[in-house]
Amino acid sequence: MERTDINTLLEKTEAWILPELENIFDEKEREDVTVKAAMYSLMAGGKRLRPLMMHLTSEMLNADADKEADIKYFAATLEMLHTYSLIHDDLPGLDNDELRRGKPTCHMVYGEGIAILAGDLLLNKAMERMFAICEKNPGYIHASSMMAENAGIRGMLGGQSIDIASEDKEISLELLTELQEKKTGAFIEAAIVTPYYLYKNMTREESASDETAKDLRKLAYHIGLAFQIKDDILDVTSSSEVLGKSTGKDERDSKATFVTHLGLDGAKGRLDEEIKSIKTILDKLSASGFDTTDYETLTDFLVNRDR
Repeated sequence: MERTDINTLLEKTEAWILPELENIFDEKEREDVTVKAAMYSLMAGGKRLRPLMMHLTSEMLNADADKEADIKYFAATLEMLHTYSLIHDDLPGLDNDELRRGKPTCHMVYGEGIAILAGDLLLNKAMERMFAICEKNPGYIHASSMMAENAGIRGMLGGQSIDIASEDKEISLELLTELQEKKTGAFIEAAIVTPYYLYKNMTREESASDETAKDLRKLAYHIGLAFQIKDDILDVTSSSEVLGKSTGKDERDSKATFVTHLGLDGAKGRLDEEIKSIKTILDKLSASGFDTTDYETLTDFLVNRDR
């Protein structure tokens, strides 16, 4: 099958997810300054990679119209969780960043207090949305539970906790890998696997033993690491003008990265290993009858991107 180029995939995803994001808050709610701050960050653009991965899995599964609508609903919910984490990550008490997605960070525009509330709002609203859809379809309880877990201490928050506790310290490569598996990888897992959970109305027990679910979780693990290793490389080799966010901050904050652990060439070598693992899993999924063409395009993008 002929490949779609990455820019077309990104544009399709933006058109797919944007109407859902625009309607998260009603007209009256949008008058509130905290909602305005939340929407400022939510609508700031970015690559929308997590909705893209949800869309790719949805298309790989040939989900019907009803399921695709629900997958889009969860994709917007995940984007809210991701944006909340970015708002808080940029705060002075954490990474103290002034630039995100090529724009001033939320706290630079609205102040630190409102930025904290904006992050809290997106987190809370995401949970409200998952409860609401589970009331309509109890078969989505496991998918919602896992997405919430990906945001918690076993996922993104756990990675953030390790990250802050590790500042100015030497940590092992194993702990660094765990940090990034949680901080970056957890939401990527949610993006890649959630559509399958929804498609199958899976329980926790079923998802633990299902072979395709296992493969998708492995795919997410390696894509998450590849994405983070590339980020670490770009933090050293790129510029803030290209990335749309601050560079050199890992060194500034004395944070462990794959580059500080392995050196630039070693990090590039580890990235190559992760890409090979991704392609091995995609080959297996393809042999099982799934069309993985667009995931192959995404993999190439992860390696070659400059931002």
